[in-house]
Amino acid sequence: MSRRNGRILAVQALYSYDVGKMPLEELLKLEWIQNESDNIVPEELKEGLEAEAAGSDTKAEEYDFARLLIAGTINHIDEIDEKIKAHLSGKWDFNRLNKVTLAVIRISVFAILYQKDLNPTIVIDEAIGISKDFGTDDSFKFINAILDTIRKEEEKA
Repeated sequence: MSRRNGRILAVQALYSYDVGKMPLEELLKLEWIQNESDNIVPEELKEGLEAEAAGSDTKAEEYDFARLLIAGTINHIDEIDEKIKAHLSGKWDFNRLNKVTLAVIRISVFAILYQKDLNPTIVIDEAIGISKDFGTDDSFKFINAILDTIRKEEEKA
């Protein structure tokens, strides 16, 4: 499993948090991934969870990365959401954003604001890749615009 899969887990968790109001404690267990009726969970992530249970250190480290993104984003969600709202153009209403797109933006904004050891360009590239796999057709363009504006603002600060 890679950090990209950790990011995908985090996106799925934030989607569940937003849509299903799943509590943070439940999200961090990552047991919800085993729900086979959930079609957005890639098979390799389900297999990764089984490997973690079998004691794979690499998988455990990657799940820890997902948990960091999940907890960090939720713990700072008000600030993150205000940052996103400040960068939406007039035609976009925050409450009507696609929930998958919003989850991708949220974990990425968390990384840009709080994970200073990560290159923001890599964070944005990963967000674009994930949105191409899981988002709507053109969501990657919207995500790129929002995140790049936030990145530039943070660099100036």
